[in-house]
Amino acid sequence: MKTVLITGASRGIGLEFVRQYSEDGWRVLACARQASPGLENLAKKGEVRILPLDVADRNQIASLGKALFGQNFDLLLNNAGIYPESDSGGFGKTDYDDWMKAFAVNSMAPLLLAETLVPMLRKGGTIATVTSKMGSLADNTSGGSYLYRTSKAAANMVMKNLALDLAPRGLISVALHPGWVKTDMGGPHALIGVEESVSGMKRVLDRITLADSGKFVGFDGIEVPW
Repeated sequence: MKTVLITGASRGIGLEFVRQYSEDGWRVLACARQASPGLENLAKKGEVRILPLDVADRNQIASLGKALFGQNFDLLLNNAGIYPESDSGGFGKTDYDDWMKAFAVNSMAPLLLAETLVPMLRKGGTIATVTSKMGSLADNTSGGSYLYRTSKAAANMVMKNLALDLAPRGLISVALHPGWVKTDMGGPHALIGVEESVSGMKRVLDRITLADSGKFVGFDGIEVPW
């Protein structure tokens, strides 16, 4: 049985990842700061184990590594992410404390999780981070959202680095753009639902090979410019 570890699993995209992978017969390690009723219901139906985790807390990541020591899994899915409310202020109104929080969750946590859990990834396994096209330098035509954009651009670089550094171990690293999704973060005016977004990203992950490692790919399978 294949195993996936998913962060930010209590709601939105993360919860849908748990649902779809569980229905596909995967064993799911669902990490969340606090389990939602939806996640708890999924845990009753399938091979879903709920693990407490705040990805911004380095001690909790270390504890997770110890709790999972000796186990093996096939996919590390860094889904947890934040978009600070203060980011809507624009130029001249930057909340630097919130910026640090955005980097801790969106950029630093994926690397720390990789450093902690790579020994447990099977050869041919994948590290995937749900990032955003808003972290693309080439795609930025509107400015603004300094906190979110920069933290996601940094996450993209982390994934590119991992692709190069982990290639000798036979591990794949990929950055995923989920689209503009109707979640608490994406808002009600977003273009697609969580089911479509996650189904698309799963198709990308199902087909990816070591030759694709280091790419930035959208839920529709189209490569995103850096």
